[in-house]
Order: sequence, then C-alpha cells, then structure tokens
Amino acid sequence: MRSATESRKMQFRHEAQAEKHFQIEAFGDAIAKRENYKAHKGLDAIHFYLVQKFHWTPATARHLSFDDLEFLLKEEKHGWEFIFEED
Repeated sequence: MRSATESRKMQFRHEAQAEKHFQIEAFGDAIAKRENYKAHKGLDAIHFYLVQKFHWTPATARHLSFDDLEFLLKEEKHGWEFIFEED
C-alpha cells in the first residue's frame, strides 16, 4: 500500500503529464488555425505539421512520444500562450 506522500507524488506526476498532453493538443489547434488546416486539429495537426515540415512519414510522426514532441516544438512554441476558446 502506498503512503499518503507517495500517492500525492504520483498524483502530481499524473497531473503534470496530463497538462503536458493538453498543452501539446492545444498547440496543435493553434498550428491548425495558423496553417489553415481544414481537416486536422489537436495532436493530428501536430503530426501533419511535422510530416510537412520534416518530410517524415505519418507513421514516423505518430510514433513520437509526448516528450519528443515537446522537444521538437519548443522553438515553435516560444512566445505562444494558451488561450481557452470555446467552440
């Protein structure tokens, strides 16, 4: 059984991971808007963008971890600020 401290640490890690995933998906929406994508948004837009930018196959782009995506998009994300917009 986990201690209360271990449980809090685990919860914090899960929340941080979820926040990272959410931010990448939101950035994908921003890329889709900036690039005028009609059929791609969120993570799909990120993958499509990387295929276009680096001439990778879709399978290569989809195989990247969220840590890899965060690393690859760091320069693109510089200065970007998440703004919540309801559909």
